[in-house]
Amino acid sequence: MTTSSAPSAPIGVFDSGIGGLTVVRELRRQVPHEHIVYFGDTARVPYGPKSPETVVRYSREIVTFLLEQGVKAIVIACNTSTAHSLDILKSEFDVPIVGVIHPGSYAATRATTNRHVGVIGTIGTVNSHAYDRAIHSFDAGIHVTEKACPLFVPLVEEGWLAHQATRLIATDYLSPLSAQGIDTLVLGCTHYPLLRPVIQEAVGSGIQLIDSAEQTAIETASVLKAAGLATPNAGPAKLRFIASDLPEQFLRVGQSFLGDAIDRVETITLG
Repeated sequence: MTTSSAPSAPIGVFDSGIGGLTVVRELRRQVPHEHIVYFGDTARVPYGPKSPETVVRYSREIVTFLLEQGVKAIVIACNTSTAHSLDILKSEFDVPIVGVIHPGSYAATRATTNRHVGVIGTIGTVNSHAYDRAIHSFDAGIHVTEKACPLFVPLVEEGWLAHQATRLIATDYLSPLSAQGIDTLVLGCTHYPLLRPVIQEAVGSGIQLIDSAEQTAIETASVLKAAGLATPNAGPAKLRFIASDLPEQFLRVGQSFLGDAIDRVETITLG
């Protein structure tokens, strides 16, 4: 395995599909000179309905692959993988690893004013109650209401970001949350920010949406700096995108929000 502790090495980022590109977009904004290798496991998406053991196995395979590409740190840009495998991966690999749940939870506790936070995510993330635990680790008095929205990931992967069917499903999922009086909603899956306008419309303008990508990028920058791994280079960052299946669809949807930053997608299948 070829790992790297060189500050000029890339960051490895992975997700079950294209959703983690929301984290890439934020990393490019906050640490624009960091090189990135992104792996989207589109052959095995979605992770949400799968068992914790399967998600851990997939995540371990991807981390091993990214380390073979010489990355200096890992960002798990997948809430389901973070929920089930973050602690295990940290114990097995000697490399900085950042997940998305802790940063998103922290942002939610700072945003809520009525101390009632909603969390939406995959079945796996919601059943793990990882957000509930993380939010209560910051503030035990906050009431957390969780809701699984399993159809959102396949809709995003299909590119149905503003389709009428997506709007109808969002209303059906989210109306009960609004009725329960939340004032803050955590988008507990990195696919969900791609549906942000639809989700905001469904819950109403008075509810603040929390996208963990921004806070995750902040934490990643902090971790790199503390480990002496922040890149010293001020030149343009190199971006490499890999999908385990359907690279054309990955490219099409990815370009809709990353623009010409993504112009090629490699195909490498794991497992």
